[in-house]
Amino acid sequence: MFRGSSFHNLDEKGRIIIPTRFRNHIRDNGGMLMVSQMDGCLVGYTMGEWNKIETKLMDMAEKSAKMRRFRRIFIGEAAECSCDRQGRVLVPPTLRQYAELMKEIVLVGVLDHFEIWSKEKWDAEKTHLFEDLKEEDFSNEIAKLGL
Repeated sequence: MFRGSSFHNLDEKGRIIIPTRFRNHIRDNGGMLMVSQMDGCLVGYTMGEWNKIETKLMDMAEKSAKMRRFRRIFIGEAAECSCDRQGRVLVPPTLRQYAELMKEIVLVGVLDHFEIWSKEKWDAEKTHLFEDLKEEDFSNEIAKLGL
């Protein structure tokens, strides 16, 4: 599982360092990583988790125009990545552009995948959460988790 956050810098070639705890999980699950785009950031999945997503997409009975568009972009823009010997992953330019990754980035573990955010967007995402927590309906949802 992917947990925790790590702050890094994108290097001049567009590579990011994957934290050791994430690399170990990737290695233990086939060694390859699929990276795509979602919600203004990038999402990274082990191949096993990615295969589950592809199976779900293929098995969907409803194939509305919006779902076809989602599948086209989510799958079509995805890139297979591997870590080099220094634990870095080269992020393709189109994905870097989508997520507006310039220099400072944040890797955030989200259990079955991790997200790659520009530091600016990550700070904005946290601010949105703090605002959302003020809403009673959302606070009640979290309370159901026992938190």
